[in-house]
Amino acid sequence: MDRVSLVARRVSRAVTRWPLRAVRRWRSSLQLRVLSTTMLLGLVAVALIGTFLSQRISEDLFERRTAEVLQEAARGTRQAQSNFDASAARTSAEITELFQYSVQQSLLSGSADRSVFLLRSPGPLPPVVVNEFVTNESLRSLITPELRGETAEAEGGQRWQSVAIPRDPAEPGAVTAGIMVGSTVQVNVAGQYELYFLFPLGAEQEVLGFVQRTMAIGGVFLVALLVAMTWLVTSQTVRPVRTAARVAERLADGHLTERMHVRGQDEMATLARSFNEMAESLQDQIERMEQLSALQRTFVSDVSHELRTPMTTVRIAAEVIAAEREDFPPALRRSAELLTTQLDRFEELLADLLEISRFDAGAAVLDAERRDVRDVVASAVDTVSSLAQRRGSWLSVDVPERATHVDLDPRRVERILRNLLVNAIEHADGTDVEVTVGVDERAVAICVRDYGVGLSQEAAEHVFDRFWRADKARARTTGGTGLGLAISLEDAHLHGGWLEAWGRPGLGANFRLTLPRRAGIQLTESPLLLVPDNPMPAARAVHAETQEASPGRGADPAAIPDLDRLEVR
Repeated sequence: MDRVSLVARRVSRAVTRWPLRAVRRWRSSLQLRVLSTTMLLGLVAVALIGTFLSQRISEDLFERRTAEVLQEAARGTRQAQSNFDASAARTSAEITELFQYSVQQSLLSGSADRSVFLLRSPGPLPPVVVNEFVTNESLRSLITPELRGETAEAEGGQRWQSVAIPRDPAEPGAVTAGIMVGSTVQVNVAGQYELYFLFPLGAEQEVLGFVQRTMAIGGVFLVALLVAMTWLVTSQTVRPVRTAARVAERLADGHLTERMHVRGQDEMATLARSFNEMAESLQDQIERMEQLSALQRTFVSDVSHELRTPMTTVRIAAEVIAAEREDFPPALRRSAELLTTQLDRFEELLADLLEISRFDAGAAVLDAERRDVRDVVASAVDTVSSLAQRRGSWLSVDVPERATHVDLDPRRVERILRNLLVNAIEHADGTDVEVTVGVDERAVAICVRDYGVGLSQEAAEHVFDRFWRADKARARTTGGTGLGLAISLEDAHLHGGWLEAWGRPGLGANFRLTLPRRAGIQLTESPLLLVPDNPMPAARAVHAETQEASPGRGADPAAIPDLDRLEVR
């Protein structure tokens, strides 16, 4: 039973997948779409033309045969009436013999396969009553009461009707088309009788069937020929396009020497030559850009290393000067402090340039270990808490209750979070900064949300570019180098993760870091939303009231919450 169920499931799965595969195949092949469309249109056209011709031929055959039948029936009726008028029969036996003679003569003078029915018209009984005479009693029911009524009222005219003649009693559904023609005749002393002729149209049906079969076979061959011609034409057209697609894929994979073969002088040959010229130009430009990029990386790396030695000397001299600054005049003391501050920023810039050069050279190495991501987040938040206090921002951290272990490089992830937090605090303008950690079975996500000046959509697309700034006039009060977010993005990619940004002017910004929990996991979704559900929470309005009385603005320090305290939910 289990084997039967397994086979049934496999068959059901195969039947379900086949239409999907056919649709995918149809969508992915231009030649298949053209062939199927041509075949469908060809079948429709052949069906319409065949139906039209079959109907016209059928109508023509029927009209011609009907005219012949009416003439033959009229001739038979006249001959029978002539026999009845010339006969001197007066008794029932004589009239019956006369009926037999007239019907036999009518059969011999006309179509051999027709049937004759001689029926007495309804009405008063004549002086001599003669039995009705029919050549095929089984077909008598084909004479309908409507036809008999119209024939009796015709007064010597003809009435006819199409009928279906049964072919064989063993086959109830097998019939042959026929025409029943009726007229009246007068018989001496026997009164009025109705003479009916039944003409089968079997020969005409056979002719029509032969014509239909011939047209069907011709239509199939015509559609096949049309499909073959379409396949040949599309092959000649699609083959160069497929070749161009393969060459383009090879070029995209880095095989810059790949080219198309040029044959002939037609439009496809022109396309191949133009494609090869484009590929040649792209190869030259890419090679020049690679050389320039290599020179730039070498220059940055060399300059960064070469500046280390003079920077060390300048640092020593600055420290000596800073140690004696208390004995300096105020202006000189301020200059010594500025010298130390700018040296710190310069060293940070050199460190970032060296880190960027490692990423560009592919020399960055991930030193991953199994760590609880909550500890990494707490360490990064603790590092920037003093900066948040100086800027008047409240740090709120929401982490899972249970330990969340992730394979990561703690130094790099902490650097990512530190850059995101510093960036959020710098642009929060004293509003809240929220850190949220979300986790599922495959990934962990960390969102850093602020409610400051925000980002435009264009700024969110370029915020990770090197040395890019949304507001060129905005001062870097925290000493940023312009490379922090670019390095953070490279660190996220090194982990196999994502680093994304969302923002709206006046509503703040949200940065989301998503990392796989184990090495080798391919991310498909993030546990947290990039676009927040609360673009303007009520907590901001409450906190804004406390910001109006910040210590730097002459307010009572007791009214300000302890910004060193981290709110952990």
